[in-house]
Amino acid sequence: MTALITRDELKAALDEGTATVVDALGGEYYARQHLPGAVALVPADVDARAAAVLPDRAAPVVTYCSNPACPNSGQVADRLTALGYADVRKYREGIEDWVAAGLPTETA
Repeated sequence: MTALITRDELKAALDEGTATVVDALGGEYYARQHLPGAVALVPADVDARAAAVLPDRAAPVVTYCSNPACPNSGQVADRLTALGYADVRKYREGIEDWVAAGLPTETA
């Protein structure tokens, strides 16, 4: 099971630049709004694209989706772990929580 990360922990990691954030929704959702610096990587593309967007398997990675019920972030996190990424966590709440807290997002 992938470890969970809270909003405050994720915000600190983003502020410090210590984690790469992965948007597991992708597509129009990513284009419309994503967490600062996030890369898009949906479950169907993990095997083909992970090494290109996440070249350092030892670096911290945080996956997220829309909310806790969305399965994509867990699927991406589990697959990254299976591929040998050493420090993968899942943002427990998702971008809806991030936006509700008034934190900044980006668009593509």
